[in-house]
Amino acid sequence: MKASVVTAYGGPEVMKYQDMPDPEPGPGDVLVKVAGIGVNPEDMLERNGVLKGWHLHFPAIIGLDVSGTVAATGDGVTDLKVGDRVCGFSYHTYAELVVDKATLFAKVPETMDLVDAAAIPLVGATGSQLISVASGLEPGQTVLVSGAAGAVGRCAVYAAKALGAGVIAGVQRYQLGLADSIGADETIALDDPAAFATIPQVDIVANVLRGKSARDLLAKVKDGGTFASVTGEPGGAKDYPKVRVVPFVSERGRSAIALIADAVNAGKLTIPIDHRDELKNAGAAQAAVTKGHIGKVLLVP
Repeated sequence: MKASVVTAYGGPEVMKYQDMPDPEPGPGDVLVKVAGIGVNPEDMLERNGVLKGWHLHFPAIIGLDVSGTVAATGDGVTDLKVGDRVCGFSYHTYAELVVDKATLFAKVPETMDLVDAAAIPLVGATGSQLISVASGLEPGQTVLVSGAAGAVGRCAVYAAKALGAGVIAGVQRYQLGLADSIGADETIALDDPAAFATIPQVDIVANVLRGKSARDLLAKVKDGGTFASVTGEPGGAKDYPKVRVVPFVSERGRSAIALIADAVNAGKLTIPIDHRDELKNAGAAQAAVTKGHIGKVLLVP
């Protein structure tokens, strides 16, 4: 198979398109013929060596998001069959073929574009689990989702609304025009001091921001409330002893991805997609994502 691989730690230039061995499904696995691959910030952190816990053996295939068609199944797989359209939060996805546990793949609705489905898995799992797992949300509570215009934030807004919460979307001023597509009850520019001052105390902050922006939001959580964050514990958390701070890392699994895929397919949730590029141009696609302020970038084998 062909794959875009990391040949050494470094910038986009270390990505090379070359032949790699075909993976083989083991017990409980599915082999997926890839249709689309989502490019995520984590891909670049792995490529440049920032994620030191993830030791790459070069040439290394990176990538977390994938969609495609089941091409083969391993022993014991009964819930997926050859020909099924699927997407998953997997590993080693910058390739024409991907193998992983069947339980990590959700079926893609027949009416959804299969390539576009690659935009869903990582952000869908992260955003929905930030609410359903980390926040401890109860119906009727109020949630402020920071970074709500981004893909993870949009998924968190949807999950919170689906569980019966009142939702405030925290965005940047230039993103206020996107309010209708985010789906929250209210949208506030977090970088507008006057608007920030009007934010009421909330039961939960579901945070995807870093630095001062995250730290400032701690003050908006009620005593006994929760600050759930995918970016770790913010600085200054010790100054808010009555706030439960929950650093959260999403888990791979089918149910959270299926929830978001169904919502996107039904038009209840929008995950903006900026453009597609060929898998052989993975380095250039990563460079585009690094510049920021765009929707999801997808690779196509």
